[in-house]
Amino acid sequence: MDEDLLTTLKILIIGESGVGKSSLLLRFTDDTFDPELAATIGVDFKVKMISVDGNKAKLAIWDTAGQERFRTLTPSYYRGAQGAILVYDVIRRDTFVKLDNWLNELETYCTRNDIVNMLVGNKIDKENREVDRNEGLKFARKHSMLFIEASAKTCDGVQCAFEELVEKIIQTPGLWESENQNKGVKLSHREESHGGGACGGYCSVL
Repeated sequence: MDEDLLTTLKILIIGESGVGKSSLLLRFTDDTFDPELAATIGVDFKVKMISVDGNKAKLAIWDTAGQERFRTLTPSYYRGAQGAILVYDVIRRDTFVKLDNWLNELETYCTRNDIVNMLVGNKIDKENREVDRNEGLKFARKHSMLFIEASAKTCDGVQCAFEELVEKIIQTPGLWESENQNKGVKLSHREESHGGGACGGYCSVL
């Protein structure tokens, strides 16, 4: 057991098939990008240690298949999650339009009311964008979500998305403190650094 570990968090990555969920995860956990990455079958799972504002957390990140035929896995996938990353592809408007379905599913199956959601518009390295950044921002604000645009290919915004999500979860004590009862957990407070932190102002934090 790592004495410095604040908590272990369950993070979900959801969205339509082909939006780059697995690519975002691989870029974050392994710093790799494979343009020929096959579609996820069922559920993939990765663990990554992260330190945010001096607080160390272990992330258990669940990457799900976007296809309809894997929906039977849904209830167990969502159970106990503290954070969710909803991904759409900025060059495929249909993946943006269907975000409402994913949000409904999240609300139906998630066992926590205060789960923190992050909206990610992926593939900003591509031409022929169909979804404007302001549309993503507006959707995120409407649903009280964090928002960032990213590219798993170029690395833009990827680290920031996960860091901002974890930071927000840690700032919501009821989300994770119950997991750490009787451990004498103390939050580490670094000097306040407003203005985007390590993200260079990418994120729009609500």
